[in-house]
Formats: sequence, structure tokens, C-alpha cells
Amino acid sequence: MNIRVVSVILLVGFTGFTVFTMSIAQQSLLSFGYELVSSPDTAQVVMDLYIMAVLALVWMYDDIKARGKTLKHWLPYAALTLVFVSMGPLLYLALKPKQNLVNAAPADR
Repeated sequence: MNIRVVSVILLVGFTGFTVFTMSIAQQSLLSFGYELVSSPDTAQVVMDLYIMAVLALVWMYDDIKARGKTLKHWLPYAALTLVFVSMGPLLYLALKPKQNLVNAAPADR
């Protein structure tokens, strides 16, 4: 199974679960986020997720630039990543073209 197939399966499943969860939630997304960071144990998990999110943002940005694309191609993935963490990178992996990198030396990849 390749990364594109795995990404699509995870993206569809996780997005569906997120939509379901948000539809039955008793509080807003911001209230939920505040509640998570108000306790040290859950704040640590949130910080861990956002560290991974920042790493994914950097990787997506570098990959998009290496493919000769502009910042506007990165922004939708970045917005999704900042709000829903894993949805941005999963969507990027699902839609990422298979084409070769544009004018990138092997050391730059």
C-alpha cells in the first residue's frame, strides 16, 4: 500500500470522525482548546502535537518550494494544519503530485 492510499484512508476516516464529534460537541472548538491547555497533562499532549505540526509545516513548505510552487500553494495546508493538526499534512500527502522536483540538487531534497 502506498502513502497516497494510506493518507486518503486516514484523511477520510479522521475527517468524518471530526465532523461527527464537532456536530455533537457541547462547546466551541476554542473552548475545547482552552480546556485542553488549562491542565498540565493535556497541555503537554497539545504541545507535542503542535511541535509535530510545525515540523510538518516546514516539510510541506520545503517540498512545495522544491516543486517550484509559491507560498499560496502552501497556505491552505498550513491553515488546516494549524486548526486540525493532522488534516493538513494528510491532505497534502493525498494530493501531492508524483512529478519530480524542479531543479533541486540531491543535497537540497
